[in-house]
Amino acid sequence: MATKTRCHTSMRLGYEQRARGFRKLLIESLSVPKEKHSILPQGFQRIGHIVILNLRPGISGMARDIAGTVLESYPYVKTVCLNQGISGELRKPAIRYLAGEKRTETTHREGGCTFRFDVTRVMLSKGNLSERARLPGLVRPGETIVDMFAGIGYFSIPIARHARPGRVHAIEKNPVAFSYLRQNIALNSVQGTVAPMLGDCRDVLMGSVADRVVMGYLPKTHHYLPAAFRMLKHRGGTIHYHDTFHESELWDRPLDMLKNQAFRAGYVLKTVGHKSVVKEYSPGIYHVVIDAEFAGQ
Repeated sequence: MATKTRCHTSMRLGYEQRARGFRKLLIESLSVPKEKHSILPQGFQRIGHIVILNLRPGISGMARDIAGTVLESYPYVKTVCLNQGISGELRKPAIRYLAGEKRTETTHREGGCTFRFDVTRVMLSKGNLSERARLPGLVRPGETIVDMFAGIGYFSIPIARHARPGRVHAIEKNPVAFSYLRQNIALNSVQGTVAPMLGDCRDVLMGSVADRVVMGYLPKTHHYLPAAFRMLKHRGGTIHYHDTFHESELWDRPLDMLKNQAFRAGYVLKTVGHKSVVKEYSPGIYHVVIDAEFAGQ
């Protein structure tokens, strides 16, 4: 387990080192006015054969030129797209094709796992990379896991591959993501461990079965806490709670929210094993994760 995590960390660091010279490359390759140098991207997100660019408004008009430079400079990149945001409860990405091959479905390998999906239809957050690597190391042998927002298997598949859970219940509401979830379960040979379920996690009736509940969704994840506690075993267990909060609210508000929701559901907050900022979600607003262990009252 530790070896896999170290390999994953090394892979991530290697990517970051390669991306450091990206802004310099663009300055040298393109006619960029000096006053715009500071807003050029410092790197990019690579998913399989695809690069996704995040560009500030001041240089969005240079998107195709930047895409051309990427294709010329990185032979392993075949397609370049532009990220224009995410919308709706199903977190549908707004991705615009820019250059290269018009293939937006790809196979992405990460941390010893394989994920197949279409980047224009399903999101993959690079901000959660460390969380996807961290979580399997916490799972004890034989545990029952409920992944409330499974997507294409971001958390469920690494847990099944790198830990020894008894069962992972992977719930996904988006039919497109669910289709890829089923494909990825097969690609990673975890059919005997991961049980995919199509539906809204608030409506799924499975009883109090979970030793561990994963809530990898943003924003307003607290609306789903009552459903998470319904899935937790009566004696208690751990909830991995992702949500967004203003920096002035950390950490009192999220912890108070967890305590209050637990009390209403018949649990008490026992310990907080881990809490951290995953990334800045928007100016002054942070995506955070809290590993909270609860006991039945």
